[in-house]
Amino acid sequence: MTKQQLFSEIVRKNSYLCIGLDSDIKKIPKFLLDFEDPIYEFNKRIIDATSDFCVAYKPNIAFYEASGTKGWESLRKTLEYIPQNCFTIADAKRGDIGNTSHLYARAFFDKSASGMSFDSVTVAPYMGKDSVEPFLEFPEKWVILLALTSNEGSKNFQFLQLQHGCQLFEEVLKTSSTWADDERLMYVVGATQAESLTKVRQIVPNHFLLIPGVGAQGGSLEEVSKLGMNSSCGLLVNSSRGIIYASSEKDFAERAAFESEKIQLEMKNYLALYL
Repeated sequence: MTKQQLFSEIVRKNSYLCIGLDSDIKKIPKFLLDFEDPIYEFNKRIIDATSDFCVAYKPNIAFYEASGTKGWESLRKTLEYIPQNCFTIADAKRGDIGNTSHLYARAFFDKSASGMSFDSVTVAPYMGKDSVEPFLEFPEKWVILLALTSNEGSKNFQFLQLQHGCQLFEEVLKTSSTWADDERLMYVVGATQAESLTKVRQIVPNHFLLIPGVGAQGGSLEEVSKLGMNSSCGLLVNSSRGIIYASSEKDFAERAAFESEKIQLEMKNYLALYL
């Protein structure tokens, strides 16, 4: 999916909602355990209920890896089931030396190798350019680079003051933005770091930002939208637990739809205000 195609979907649906498929066998409704593939059944019903209200889905790969080959098969089937007009994100946070990164990229981008072809993958930048470039070798695929995360531990390193005056997350943005343009590169910026969004937008004004942390983690959708939106929206705001675990009963899909639509309607207002 190109940047223009993604923007077109945002405009068509009046939404920049990304739904995180953090599907945990221990948290899904118990009646689903009677199905041959409970996680896939759960995901399928969530997708059916919410695809009108979101523009992207983001499976967190750890929730599938933890179940071994069965989990990978649930992930593959889930990816196949997601509608073609929805942007797909493999939330894998990979990052290693070049040869290893190339294999990680094949795992998520090369359908002939792994059976999966996501639109994008999240990548950790700590090892530098040569660990990221293998993901960029796949045409029409996106790298979503971790820049400023929403977890408490982000303060350990990401805000460190460097000798030339900027903070570490700013250097990540400045340096990595020379590796690819805003048609191939996005950034993760946590919603709980909204006060830093002005700085982020000064450095990468045209890039899309994947914003986790709205909802269960306490981030403000209004603040993120006001400070982060650009002329092509430039935001994918993720919600996971607040949507997919809105109910633990048989009405879980209906409740997920309700929560998704509630966010979508709020986003519609912000698009009218700030786009």
